[in-house]
Amino acid sequence: MNKFVGLDYYDIKSLLTEEEIMIRDSVREFVDNEVIPVIEKHYREGTFPMDLVTKMGELGLFGVTLPAEYGCAGLNSICYGLVTQELERGDSGVRSFVSVQSSLVMYPIFTFGSEDQRRKWLPKLAAGEKIGCFGLTEPDFGSNPSGMITKAEKVDGGFILNGAKMWITNGTLADVAVVWAKLDGVVRGFLVEKGFKGFAAPEMKNKHSLRASVTSELTFQDVFVPEENLLPGSKGLKSPLMCLNQARYGIAWGVTGSMMACYDTALNYAKSRIQFGKPIASFQLTQAKFAYMVTEITKAQLLNQQLGKLKDAGNVKPSQISLAKRNNCEIALNIARISREILGANGILDEYPIMRHSANLESVKTYEGTHEMHTLILGADVTGIEAFN
Repeated sequence: MNKFVGLDYYDIKSLLTEEEIMIRDSVREFVDNEVIPVIEKHYREGTFPMDLVTKMGELGLFGVTLPAEYGCAGLNSICYGLVTQELERGDSGVRSFVSVQSSLVMYPIFTFGSEDQRRKWLPKLAAGEKIGCFGLTEPDFGSNPSGMITKAEKVDGGFILNGAKMWITNGTLADVAVVWAKLDGVVRGFLVEKGFKGFAAPEMKNKHSLRASVTSELTFQDVFVPEENLLPGSKGLKSPLMCLNQARYGIAWGVTGSMMACYDTALNYAKSRIQFGKPIASFQLTQAKFAYMVTEITKAQLLNQQLGKLKDAGNVKPSQISLAKRNNCEIALNIARISREILGANGILDEYPIMRHSANLESVKTYEGTHEMHTLILGADVTGIEAFN
């Protein structure tokens, strides 16, 4: 297999530190050696490559930005972005696993949890010894999380939890679920552990997208959650939305990796595919497609770079993250489709990664806020008028 060399048309590498380049290259090598050789088989069979979890833990890919005292790498947001970019070049499901573990489980435990909760969970999650999931979306409430039905009731020594969650990445695998429920009408976070009586996490099957990822339901039937499993710093819907912003940031970077994979596949194919006596890369219409892809990938890379700088400076706005997530997901899908066109009929074969990326991106564009919801977030920010109904 040829060593992957990422598109860098504007010398963005010159904006990176030596540490950032080292992180990117080490994850790039990991994807080449560990992910790409096995991912098509897992996608075909609808399984997640579990043997990658410990390896990713050893590489320090979980909770990249959290402090070293909890077993994490303590790196900046650019490093985290580069990690997700390279992982999604392998597969969205692998990047999703890391996003959930890092942004939706470790981040809320670190941000809203007690020191005891941090000490108990973060080192094991960082090492990949424990797996977590994030329960916000419900069967009847996706884009409108404020309508959640899942409720917690205070009882002696803890809480009784009732309700259900849907479309939960890692749910069936998880040792701990960060579950959001209404307590006296206020959204709070709870750590629901595997094995709690009345808690079940059946896997959802028959997906055409994110097949190399475990997606689950979570059900809670009179589940007793001890007092010490309440995330004490969580209060209101703002808490889970803060977590989603962390995940959306990683997605904006991640889908850029899928763009690069599809572009690279199409370019190599077009240079070697001969029609009418010459490579199809020599035809004007094909070159127009490559010009579009190079332009859009470069724009996405620059968006991500500046977004990371804003995030590390503490100046990023949620609407700025929405802009990058919205743009990059749509562009990634466009590039996957254009790349498939260049490969013609061969583009549908799993010998090439394009259809797998395309199918995955249908989900990635939808989750962590649909294209439409991010459109309205941006519209509200620039006009000062909310258009949500």
